[in-house]
Amino acid sequence: MTQNRLDFALDLMRRLPPQKCEGFLGCLIELVPDMCGELLSNVDQPLKVATDSTCGKQFLLSDYNRDGDSYRSPWSNQYFPAFEDGSVPIDRLRKIEIDANHAIEQYKDMYFDSGVSSVYAWDLEHSFACAILIKKDGDAKKMANGSWDSIHIIEVQEKSSGRSAHYKLTSTIMLWLLTESSGRPKIDLSGSLTRQSESDAPLIDSYSHVINMGKMIEEMENKMRGSLNTIYFGKTYDIISCLRSMETKQERDEQAQLQQELARAIHCRQDSFKKE
Repeated sequence: MTQNRLDFALDLMRRLPPQKCEGFLGCLIELVPDMCGELLSNVDQPLKVATDSTCGKQFLLSDYNRDGDSYRSPWSNQYFPAFEDGSVPIDRLRKIEIDANHAIEQYKDMYFDSGVSSVYAWDLEHSFACAILIKKDGDAKKMANGSWDSIHIIEVQEKSSGRSAHYKLTSTIMLWLLTESSGRPKIDLSGSLTRQSESDAPLIDSYSHVINMGKMIEEMENKMRGSLNTIYFGKTYDIISCLRSMETKQERDEQAQLQQELARAIHCRQDSFKKE
């Protein structure tokens, strides 16, 4: 019964606008306070941004870099607010984390032009995992408010031979877009998409993990972008086109009249050929 309640709650949250996720989640927790922990750990929320005061770089806040009320920066490995007993990755994982942060930052600049990215690594019982996070906010100057949040969780299981590893990726994209300008109707689009994939890849050294994870994320994001463009935005465009034409009634009447005149001219020309 408890599992059914959780499934229903998660299904409900998936159908709600991401930009209002925090408020809806709070209301849901008030209704079923005994499920607070499960909801907080299973519901993806839009990413928040903080600044590492030691280097001036921004980083993303999530459950994957939180300890108590503090969040660890991937750039300095320090917690903000300061927390001396906060957990940090072991040296081997910290090296992978540093390399991955630099690689994902380049990826973010190439595909998103701007934004904030963060990578966090942690130990599992017989393996390790990484959270690769990317956030891109819309430009209000271009009359487009909104946000793109990518949350990629990768579980890495190294094979006993040490020459390859198995990667299990769970990717979630949360997107909302609001366009509004004087004299034009407001358009508000929002939603989330989750996909999973698994693959095996060879290992040479620790940096191979960064390369393998980067390839998986690039392929997954390209597929998810394609789905958003062709299915979600494409379908929305078709619906709007059916409901409202971009042409005025006068333009449509003139176009219909021109089509009729062309049809008559072609018909008359065909008749003249037959008589000849």
